[in-house]
Amino acid sequence: MQNRKRILNTVTSIATGIMFMLGTSQAFAVTTLKLSHNQNREHAVHKAMAEFANEVKEKTNGEVRIRIYSDSQLGNQRESIELMQNGALDIAKSNAAELEAFSPAYSIFNLPYLFRDKAHYQQVINSDIGKEILASSQNMGFIGLTYYDAGARSFYAKKPIRTPDDLKGLKIRVQPSPTAIAMVKGLEGNPTPLAYGELYTALQQGVVDAAENNITSFTLSRHSEVTKFFSLDEHTMIPDVLLISNKSLNKLTAEQQEIVKKAAQNSSEYMVQLWEKSEQEERAKAEKHGVEFIVVDKTLFQDAVKPLYGDIAKTQPELSEMVNRVRKIE
Repeated sequence: MQNRKRILNTVTSIATGIMFMLGTSQAFAVTTLKLSHNQNREHAVHKAMAEFANEVKEKTNGEVRIRIYSDSQLGNQRESIELMQNGALDIAKSNAAELEAFSPAYSIFNLPYLFRDKAHYQQVINSDIGKEILASSQNMGFIGLTYYDAGARSFYAKKPIRTPDDLKGLKIRVQPSPTAIAMVKGLEGNPTPLAYGELYTALQQGVVDAAENNITSFTLSRHSEVTKFFSLDEHTMIPDVLLISNKSLNKLTAEQQEIVKKAAQNSSEYMVQLWEKSEQEERAKAEKHGVEFIVVDKTLFQDAVKPLYGDIAKTQPELSEMVNRVRKIE
């Protein structure tokens, strides 16, 4: 009788221990999400995403963790998006120009001089239009979580660009965006789509004569070493976009999904502060190393691209309607 009692107690203890271990493993189950982007770790966008990852870890009590892969370790922007679609990657940062190939709604950001100023641009991305665009890629297997400020894009080259005439005949690196290509053609340049990681060598070796980007990317990618003239024409304001695959989002609990979305939005607001400081610092560094920043008459460039909007009205009625909605935002 005593032996039977001892055996029963032992079995009960073992069962209790197993249940405790199972409960503990479930309580501390960790979901790790891989995030890919193409900038280096000193870039403001990396710092904003690190803030995003920290908040998600803290608010989920460590149950959701985000591992960031910088410097295109997991592929360029397009490759990262395709990995995300295939389920091999959870989160990716992409420039909105790259996303035009996956969702036409992102074309709006590639249109030159659509935004009156930075305040107007911020109003648009925080409006219903901005939310519609983030959700527009749902059928492609991913959605946008938030926008990251990426400043205004301008032309830079080995020679001064003061008017649209100075762009004529130049081989200009553009992102693989039909709208960006049409813009450069409208300015009588020769658009040359090229992966961002190949641009330094292409500029150095004369494969392209010029490129266009924001000041921070211009310096942190060391393009300022091989091009010494940066023209402040500020033709577009194209945000970066933080994307997440539908599959990865759906494997989180409803509470975790809300935490991820809120943390993304908070990191976007943090990015606005980071960007302003970063742009000032990087411009000062570039000037110290001999880069000339050229103030141009923007109206000359605005007039040169006006025919692009006429073409859009004729051939892309949905995009033209969105243009009109953007212009009405005060």
